[in-house]
Amino acid sequence: MGQATVLAEDSVSVLMKQPLTDMAGKVATVLSLDYAPGAASDPHVHPGSVFAYVLEGAVVTQVEGEQPMTYTKGEHWYESPKKPHLVSRNASLTEPAKLLVLLLSQEGEALKVPVNAPDSGK
Repeated sequence: MGQATVLAEDSVSVLMKQPLTDMAGKVATVLSLDYAPGAASDPHVHPGSVFAYVLEGAVVTQVEGEQPMTYTKGEHWYESPKKPHLVSRNASLTEPAKLLVLLLSQEGEALKVPVNAPDSGK
C-alpha cells in the first residue's frame, strides 16, 4: 500500500544571507527547512544551485529527469539551477524531517518559483 501525502507546507527559516564579494551580484542563503510528518512542498524551481543536507529524519526528492531518491540523516545532495523539483516531501507520516540548505542566487532573485509560474522556465 502506498503512503498518502498530507498537503501541509514546509516551514522555512533563513539562517544567513550573505552577498558573495568574489562573485559580483551573487548571494548565498542558508536555510533551515522543517517538514512536519507527511508534509510536502509543491513542485518548484530554484533559479540557482542548491546544496541540501539532512539534519534529521528522511526526505524524498525528485528533480526532472531523475528517479525519486530518499535521503536520511547525514546524507546530502546537489540540485542544478532551474531544474524542476517535482517531489520534495517528508518520507515519514509519523516523524519530522529537517534539512540545512545552501542556495546560491542572483541578488534580488526569488529562491523558489512554482513550476509553471511565468519566471520558472517551465
